[in-house]
Amino acid sequence: MTLQQIHYALVVAETGSMNRAAEKLYVTQPTLTTAIQELETEIHAPIFNRTNRGVNLTSQGTRFLHYARQVYQQYEILEREYGNSPTVKRVFSVSSQHYSFVTKAFVETVKQYDASRFDFSIRETRTMDVIRDVAQQRSNLGILFRSRHNKKVLSRLFAEYRLEFTRLIDCNAYVYLWKGHPLAGEAAISMEQLKNYPCLSFEQGDQSSSYFAEEILSEREYPQSIHATDRATMLNLMIGLNGFTLCSGIICEELNGTDYIAVPYQEDRDHQNALMEIGYITRKDTSLDEVAETFLQEIRNYLGLDSRPQA
Repeated sequence: MTLQQIHYALVVAETGSMNRAAEKLYVTQPTLTTAIQELETEIHAPIFNRTNRGVNLTSQGTRFLHYARQVYQQYEILEREYGNSPTVKRVFSVSSQHYSFVTKAFVETVKQYDASRFDFSIRETRTMDVIRDVAQQRSNLGILFRSRHNKKVLSRLFAEYRLEFTRLIDCNAYVYLWKGHPLAGEAAISMEQLKNYPCLSFEQGDQSSSYFAEEILSEREYPQSIHATDRATMLNLMIGLNGFTLCSGIICEELNGTDYIAVPYQEDRDHQNALMEIGYITRKDTSLDEVAETFLQEIRNYLGLDSRPQA
């Protein structure tokens, strides 16, 4: 096998499409297809499943690329230090549920490196996509939360995809709404007070179960529910419809603006609070590079944590 074949396979896995990978690599699709087929023949295992919607990694392909990526990253280091090509770039990618503090940490990380020498990317996406991105090595790490409600389901998926969860911080539930909302002046807000307003949540596609929701207390029934796919739309719905969402209370005014607030959720006997255990997932037996460690430190700095992972 060749480094070029490994590079081709990594780009196909990243893009999920032979067409997009060929465009990114500046090769024809037949050339790319032939290279991948020759690689699969050499390792005696299929790397990708081909479907009408694109390609995805087989279990053998996931294992192969786990090791192949390490080889290629070492090559990139050698090329960067001793080669003459200015086009080789290091890759750093993060997948996350919709958290503004993650975007803030990503921004601060990018500022510390020469962006011309890196291929940076951040994906705010659905919960299951965060898991798949890390498992299939599209992203170096993923940010999501666990709770009493979803912990067993997510832990089973982490084991299936050979992922490890590391906790960063625990948060109680907060009601997130705009400053012009009728309840914005309350010191705390109960479920009874919220019943006349629409509950906003991020749409999860085929995985629409409450176990994959990005909002705490997702297992509750709400009289009015509206789903959105991105953070900007969610904020617009808060203003336009006096909607609310239930979150960690960690908001970044620098990125989201100052028109929104987080008010503590007030529990009662029938509607108790719950903890959000926010953390990051990585592939087992894979060490994080200095850029990933810088990114995690920026998150800890923003959250007011020390530099040590929490048990």
